[in-house]
Amino acid sequence: MVRISDIKIIHLLKENSRTPFVKIAKILGVSETAIRKRVRKLEREGVIRKYTIEVDLKKLGFKVNVLIGIDTKPEYYISTLEKLKGMEEVMSLYSASGDHMILAECWFKNSEELTKFIKTLEMFRGITKICPAIILEKIK
Repeated sequence: MVRISDIKIIHLLKENSRTPFVKIAKILGVSETAIRKRVRKLEREGVIRKYTIEVDLKKLGFKVNVLIGIDTKPEYYISTLEKLKGMEEVMSLYSASGDHMILAECWFKNSEELTKFIKTLEMFRGITKICPAIILEKIK
């Protein structure tokens, strides 16, 4: 069972996964040992699966960050996912419901690279729809 304090710990770690346990303990008004135990338990239970970083794409030379919605014929869904997983432009890949079957977050240095990538996707067998949406700003 997840406690409210666990949710608070998770929010703090999502904001900055390098937040010291001492700082989290101070914010929540408990001991550092208590935080350390809770975080280790959340890791053991698979609630916290990994720690990650947030990257300033522009400083790496990527000016275009895109979410691409992709639909496929049902028989090509798995093979399309497998191909996308192997593409270096694809940073995150999601199976989705709603408007699109697949969502891919991709990074490009410029719009020409995005255009070339879309043309590559258009050549994949079984893809029926490609809907790119350029991310202008991350809000949260």
